[in-house]
Amino acid sequence: MAHHLSEEKLTVFCERTLGEGGNVSNLKRLSGGASMESWSFTYAREAFVLRRLPIGMAQGGENELRGVPLDTQADIIELAVQSGVTAPVVRARLSPEDEIGEGFVMDKAEGETLPHKILGKPDYALAQSKLTAQCATELWKIHNIDTQSIASSLEYFSPLQLVALQKEKYHEIGGAIPIFEYAFQWLENNAPEGQTKNLVHGDFRMGNLMISPTGITAVLDWELTRLGDPIQDLAYLCTPSWRFGHYENVAGGFDTAESFLSAYAQQSGQIVDADRFRFWLIYSTMWWGISCLVMGEIWRTGGDRSLERTVIGRRVSEVEIDLALLFEEILSPTICTKLDWQLPETETPIGETEYAELLTALGEWNSDIVQPDLTGHNRFQSRVAGNALGIAQRQAKMGPVFLAASQARLNNLGLDHEQLCKAIADREMTAEHPGLWDHLRISALERLSIDQPKYAGLAVALNKWRP
Repeated sequence: MAHHLSEEKLTVFCERTLGEGGNVSNLKRLSGGASMESWSFTYAREAFVLRRLPIGMAQGGENELRGVPLDTQADIIELAVQSGVTAPVVRARLSPEDEIGEGFVMDKAEGETLPHKILGKPDYALAQSKLTAQCATELWKIHNIDTQSIASSLEYFSPLQLVALQKEKYHEIGGAIPIFEYAFQWLENNAPEGQTKNLVHGDFRMGNLMISPTGITAVLDWELTRLGDPIQDLAYLCTPSWRFGHYENVAGGFDTAESFLSAYAQQSGQIVDADRFRFWLIYSTMWWGISCLVMGEIWRTGGDRSLERTVIGRRVSEVEIDLALLFEEILSPTICTKLDWQLPETETPIGETEYAELLTALGEWNSDIVQPDLTGHNRFQSRVAGNALGIAQRQAKMGPVFLAASQARLNNLGLDHEQLCKAIADREMTAEHPGLWDHLRISALERLSIDQPKYAGLAVALNKWRP
C-alpha cells in the first residue's frame, strides 16, 4: 500500500535544506517494499530521490539481515562517494520536525535499472561491454572503504553464523525441501574460516545498478550492507537468479565468471580463491531460496497480502534446479547420470469441464480482456495474476501425475518425504545413495515445470540431464 507524501511538507523541507525559492514538482513514487519507499521529484530544476520510511512504519521484517537504518545507509553512501564509488550524493536528511518520516534525499542518477531493458539490447551494447571492468572496480572500492567511523553501526556474521541464520529461518517457516537440506549440510561442512571484515554491499547485482548507454551511473540499494568477506559480493553477482534469463553468462547475465573474477583480481592483486567463491555462490543461491520462502510466509501471516508475494514464494523450485546444477560441478560424474524424464502426455479432455480448463480460460480472459486496458502498476499486477493462474493451471493438469511419480521414487528409497529430509539433514544419506540424486533432480524438474517453465535454468538442466 502506498503511503501519502505531502508535497507541501516536502517543499518546506527542501527550502530548509536545499535553499529557498524552489518548488517541488514531478513527485512520483518509484519503488520499495511494504514499508520502505523511494520517491523522485524535482526541486529548483534539480532531480532528486527521497528514500524514506513513513512515520509510524517499522523497519525490517522481510529477512533477518534486511534493514540497515536509513541514517546509517546515508553514512555509508557518503563514505562510498568519498572513496570514489559511483554512488548518488546525499544532499539532505529528514528530521522529526519535518513530519515526513525517516530518510534522506540524494541526487537522482540517470539511466535504467531493469535488467531486461539492458542485457542484450543494442542501445546498451557499449555499457554491457564495460560492465565487467566497472563492476570489479566499484566492488574493489567498496571493499576498501574505511569503516572505522561506522563500524559500530554495522553487523558482522561469520560464514557459519550466516548459514545458521538461514537454517533457523527455514525451520521457522516449516521448510521441507530435500535439496535444501543437502545444501545446508554442504554449507556447514565447507564454510571458510577467518574473520574477514571488509565492507560488503550485500546486494550488488543487476537491478541495483543504474546504467546509462555508456556505463554505470550509480550503485544503489545499500540496505544489506554489513561487514564480511568481499568474495560474498563477487559470488552474489553471479547467483543464477541474478542472471535474468542469460543463464550462460554467470556474472550478472553479462559475462563469464572467469572474466569477472579476473577483472577483480587485477584490481586487488590477488587471485580469488575458487573454493571460497564456490561456497559463497552456493550460499547466495540458497539465501535467495530462503528469501522466496519468506515472501510466501509474509503473505500467509498477513504482513503484506500482495499477490506478488505468493508468486515469488513459488520461485523456490528455480533454486532447486540452480542448486542441483551447482552441486554437479563438484559431484562425481558417476552420480550425475542421464535421466529418462519427459513432461507427461495429457489427453484432450472430454465430458465435464476440467479444473485446468477453467484456469486456462481465466488466464486468457485476464490477458486478452482485462490487461490491455490497464496501465502502470495495475498492468503489472495483471501480469502477476496471469503467472499465478498459469501455475494453478499446470498444477491442476500435471500435479497428480507428478505426485504419483514422486511417491513411486520415495517407495524405492524406502522413505516418505519427511523421513527423506531428515535422513539428508542428519547426514544418514548422501548424494551417493542409489536413486537419491535422481530423485532430487526429477523433483526439481517436476516442480519447476509447474511453477515457472520459462525459467532459463530449466532448459539448461534438461539439456544436461537428458540423453
